[in-house]
Amino acid sequence: MTEPERSSKKKIITVDPVNPESDIIDRAGKIIQNNGVVIFPAKCLYGLAANALNEKAVEKVFQLKQRPLNNPILILLPDRDLLPDLVKSIPKSAEKLMDAFWPGNLTIIFEAKGHIPQLLTAGTGKIGVRLPLHPVAKALVESVGFPITGTSANLSGQNGCNRTSQLAPSIIDPADLVLNAGVLKGGTGSTIVEVTALNINIIREGEVSARKINKILAD
Repeated sequence: MTEPERSSKKKIITVDPVNPESDIIDRAGKIIQNNGVVIFPAKCLYGLAANALNEKAVEKVFQLKQRPLNNPILILLPDRDLLPDLVKSIPKSAEKLMDAFWPGNLTIIFEAKGHIPQLLTAGTGKIGVRLPLHPVAKALVESVGFPITGTSANLSGQNGCNRTSQLAPSIIDPADLVLNAGVLKGGTGSTIVEVTALNINIIREGEVSARKINKILAD
């Protein structure tokens, strides 16, 4: 095994996917608080967690993924109560969707408030937000107490990873820690819905079907 391979392996820590160990979560949380990057499990795929409100931390995520700067990054919240601090308004339609599908695999796009880093929104003035369901993701964002990035841990344009063995060395090497919770569900990830216009726009249909969304909004 080469020295870079040994270094990468040291970064990978096994975490209980159901009851994540508090010391491991605390270690990962401190890295994020210091503007580092942690690879973590969401319900379907592994993601990249960084302080979503710190421009330098967000820049690291873009560089790590080789992501185009015109492609926004969604965020995960520790608590729905933080939403009014981040978005300009919360339409009734969004309230219905959050009541029905949060925490879970529904990302909702809102109009972002002015203090949200432009890099995060890619200059669109909009921000995608989700309340995570996976126990590790939930524990991690609650540990730091502020929004973290929730983009998938893969090079831009490539497939997401549902196990740490699929992670590219170019993703692991710049990251500060990898939380290995075993094999995840995989699939298309979260459904993305925009609520910034009069009409609801389903940007991407994923874990939550368009039929379910339309049924909730029609009630």
